[in-house]
Order: sequence, then structure tokens, then C-alpha cells
Amino acid sequence: MATIPYGAWPSPLGAAEVAAGSVRLADLIADGNDAYWIEGRPAEQGRCVVVRRRGDRIEDVLPPNHSARTWVHEYGGGAFAVSNGRVCFSNAGDGRLYRIEDGRATPLTQASDGLRFADMVFDPARERLLAVTEDHRGSAVVNQLGSVSLRNGEVIRFASGHDFYSSPRFSPDGSRVAWLCWDNPNMPWDGCELWVAGLDGEGAAIDPLLVAGGIDESIFQPEWSPDGVLHYVSDRSGWWNLYRDAAGGGENLLPIDADCGVPAWVFRLTTYAFLADGSVAVGGAREGVWELWIVDAAGRKRKLEVPFTDIDGAVVASGPELLLLAGGPALPTSVVSVDPQSGQSEVLRRSSEVAVPDEVLSVAQPITFPGQGGATAYAYYYPPRNHRVDAPQGELPPLLVRAHGGPTSATTPALSASVQFWTSRGFAFVDVDYGGSVGYGREYRRRLNGQQGIVDVGDCVAAAQHLARTGAADPERLLIEGGSAGGYIVLCAMTFHNVFAAGASLFGISDLELLVADTHKFEARYFDHMVGPYPEEQRRYHDRSPIHFIDQVRKPLLLLQGLDDPIVPPNQAETMVVALREAGRVVAYVGFAGEQHGFRQAANIQRSAEAQLLFFRRVLGIEAEEQLPPLDIANLS
Repeated sequence: MATIPYGAWPSPLGAAEVAAGSVRLADLIADGNDAYWIEGRPAEQGRCVVVRRRGDRIEDVLPPNHSARTWVHEYGGGAFAVSNGRVCFSNAGDGRLYRIEDGRATPLTQASDGLRFADMVFDPARERLLAVTEDHRGSAVVNQLGSVSLRNGEVIRFASGHDFYSSPRFSPDGSRVAWLCWDNPNMPWDGCELWVAGLDGEGAAIDPLLVAGGIDESIFQPEWSPDGVLHYVSDRSGWWNLYRDAAGGGENLLPIDADCGVPAWVFRLTTYAFLADGSVAVGGAREGVWELWIVDAAGRKRKLEVPFTDIDGAVVASGPELLLLAGGPALPTSVVSVDPQSGQSEVLRRSSEVAVPDEVLSVAQPITFPGQGGATAYAYYYPPRNHRVDAPQGELPPLLVRAHGGPTSATTPALSASVQFWTSRGFAFVDVDYGGSVGYGREYRRRLNGQQGIVDVGDCVAAAQHLARTGAADPERLLIEGGSAGGYIVLCAMTFHNVFAAGASLFGISDLELLVADTHKFEARYFDHMVGPYPEEQRRYHDRSPIHFIDQVRKPLLLLQGLDDPIVPPNQAETMVVALREAGRVVAYVGFAGEQHGFRQAANIQRSAEAQLLFFRRVLGIEAEEQLPPLDIANLS
């Protein structure tokens, strides 16, 4: 067995294989005994394909040259609807709604420069869809619920007056409809309202009634049971729990210290489903690890033992089976079928077909550590692992810290080829659920309020220091990477702390003030909670923006940016790169044409991974036989 320094180990996992062999799974929907979902395929330039499982057959139902994706809220989700085999979808290329007929895509709505659709649902009693619409045709973006005729594609207003809408859902008999709405500066996980209305003879809403929620209560996934009782998830107890609507307020069906909801960054997320026997299957995260519960019609509760530690925003019932987007330590996020009685499961589709050999598989280890201000923080640690080589005696591995995006989000312990890419090469890896992450209750989620750039960064710094202090990592070779809000954490860590030897920021924020003036409607007031109201707290925005403190950046930085990103525009990275170069700092930059927020094309995902690997090896002085594409690194002697 060869002895090779950490970080230079030969790995069976190539960047090209990892990039092309992974897909994004989303929008899992049941239609009777059939199941549908979307696959975002890097090998097809990021095209989002509607896929159907019918019996034992899995097939594409979206015709070529179309992509089922919506740009509502810029993040999208809920890009198609299905009912009795009829499929309608939002096409990424032109934003129009289409229906699939005889294998062909036929336009439903008129060509429009600026009208977007998401979270569509068929009206069981009328020939129409109800959808979230986002109108960019005027001077201000307008969000509302719209009624879309399936006869002629006409779009008329159904509900309006609030800044944002989501989750229109019809009762089984079609006589009532529920929806969520909220107003700036709230995000839906801060506080939103659940409304129910009846329908008149023309299908218009009548007698709307506020059922639950408010500016300080988050409601998630309103859903009607088969017998017509409204259910929803609320965080009124401090945890997102499942409630059934009842006189005098909702009834908590599963009062546990676990989050049975997720932040609605995208549409059509689900964490519970009604089973054929009248019971409800509920997923919940306890200290970041997901569990699955069954609550029967009599209120009896049982935990279903399943081999998954993560449920990725999809719990649906399809005939007698339960379908999930779920993953575990040895399973990437996958479409899985679960028997709700026994818990036995079958994998229908994996998000990654990359084979990770057992001899290099590094399994996530949950850790807790003192975070910013001494508060308990959480992470998943992956030791370097490759049984084909040994490291030199006495050497400690470099550590790569990953800061997830959001920041109101969470990492996952499910098998990830992108993590194994690093650990199989001899890097230790830690994925941090810093303060503000979900899956730990409302108090932990709100720990970041007013503290973005402080608590999130501090927890990531503390994770690295904890692992170095316990002998799991070389304190001189600590690295950090992250995308979006995680990219902001990277830039702050490299500017305001002297812990990391290098950092890689993917589409990260360098100037909070510029972003507030330049970002899209959905997140336009997000920072009111995370940092403070603007311009009243202008000093905070300035003081937490790395662009103003270039002189404090001492260690090398790599910035990667989609050039068509509407959420974190390219000027955030490019201004930082220019300033670092002019100040003589070690910096590298790669811009990706045709990419928006997050990289979806296989060639660009590959390039991003290879650029980071080469950059970190170069600045750490790690020599490896692996050949990687060149990278222009300014000011590196």
C-alpha cells in the first residue's frame, strides 16, 4: 500500500463522472397509482424533465426541446401539475404553460414577455388551473393567484392584495380552496397566513376566512384530507408540527420536538401525506436527522423504521405506498417507495448513479460543538477515507468546511458524490448547520435574526477550530467553501477572521447594500430580519460587507460565478475580484456563461470542482499526480 500525503490521494471519483452522473430530483407528485417527478439533468445542459413511474416502467413524459422549470421567486419549484394523467407544465424557455398531449407539448397560455406561473393545481370541478402568477410586465412585480382556463388559456385574477402567494389547494369536492399569503418584510418561514374561501358559480372566491398564521407564525403545506378536513403545518409551538383544523384553533396531531416543515424557498414541498387507510405519514427532523411517523385515524402514533436520515421536501401517497425523496449515509437523495406498514423500501430513482466504492466511502458523523457565543452548533463530519493508500505517519489532513446556502436552510447527511470527491482524495470535510439552519426548532432558526455575518460565520469558524483542536484536522490547513449565502460566509470568514488558509466562494455576496438595491422581489426584504431594516441599519450593512475591508483579506480566495445569476448578480463577485487583484491579494475567478444561481450544466459543475481542487492544492503546496485544467491565479508567487 502506497504512502501518499493527505489531499494528494488518487481517487476513483473523477469530477466529470460526479458532474454528469448526478441529477436534481424535485416536485414529486402522485396521481392515483402513478408517480411523477422532475429530473434536472446536468448531462442535458440542466434540462428539467418530467418523469413518470407507471407500474414497473419509468419513462420521460416531457418531449425533447422543452424544460419544465419556472422562474417565479427566481428559485421556482412547482413547475408542473398532473391530474388523471393530464400534465401541464411551465416551460423554462418562454415561461408559458403547456399541456402534454399524445407525447407533444401544446401551448396553453399566450406568449407573454414577463408572465410566470408556478405551483399549479387542477380544479376538480372546473376546466381550469389555479396557479401562482408573477407579472413582470409593469414597473413593479405583482404576485397573485390566477385562474387559467384549460379551454383557451385565459388568465384571470383569483386572489390578490398581498406581496406573495403560494399553495393553492382545492378541497376534494371542489367547493373550497385554501392558500397561503404573506407580506414584506416576512419570508414564509417568518410568518404567513392560511386562508380558505368558498367558490361561487363562476369559480370566484367568496367569504374568505383567515384560518391560521400571522406575522409571527409560519404555516407550511395546507392540504385537505380525503374526507375534506384541512390540515397544515405550523411553528406556533416552537416547532413545525402537523395540525388539523378544528373549532377554536387547530389540533396538533404529532406534538414532538421536531421540525415537520421546511423553508419554502421553492414551491410544492411536502412533508406529510394521507394514506389510504385514513392515517397520515409525517416526516420530521430532530436535530437535523429526519424521522418518519404514522398517525392513524384514532390518533395513535408510531415511528416507522426506515433506512433514511434525510427527507428532501417530498412525502406523498400513491395508492397503497408512500413515496419519498429521501437519502441516507449510503444512499444519495432518491425517489423511494416505502411500505407504510413494515417500513420496507425500494429505490426507484437515484439522484446520482456514481458508484462510490466501499473502500473510499466516508460516512457522515453528526457532531455538536460550541459555536458563536458558546451556543451549541451542529455539523456532519466526514473523515478522509481511501483504503488504497496510507497517509504519512504523524500527518493531519487538511479540512474543508462547507457552509450551506440559504441561510435559512440545512445541509444533508445523505450520500453525496461531491463530498466523497474530497474525502477520497484525503481531505477531511465538515458540513455545518450553523445558527439559522432548520431542523432544530424555531429558536435555533431565529438565532441568526439580526446576526447574519456574525453567527453563521462564527459557527463555521468554530467547527473548524473544534476539529483542529480535537486532532481531526491540521490547524494550518483549514479551508472553507460555500455557495450563495454560504459564499457570503466564505467571504466574511476570509475577511474578518484569520483561521482559514484559503476559501472558495460560489456566487457569494460581497456587498449587502448593493444586493439590497439589486436583488429580486422575493428576497428584497429578507435582510430586514437577517441584518436589520435598511436604510435605518445602513452601518451594519456596510460593516458586514467584505468588499469594504479588502485590506483585511490575507489568504487566497477563489470566486466562481454564474454570469446570468438574477439572485446574486455577477457584480458581487467581479467587484471583489478586481479589488483583491489591485490590492495584490492571491485571487482566482471563473465566470460561467449561461448559468444562473447554482451550476446546472455538467461541464460547469465539473469545471467548478476541478478549479477548487487545483486552487486548494496550489495554495497549500500539495503536489499530486492528478492532471487538472489550468487556473489563472493572480498574485501567487
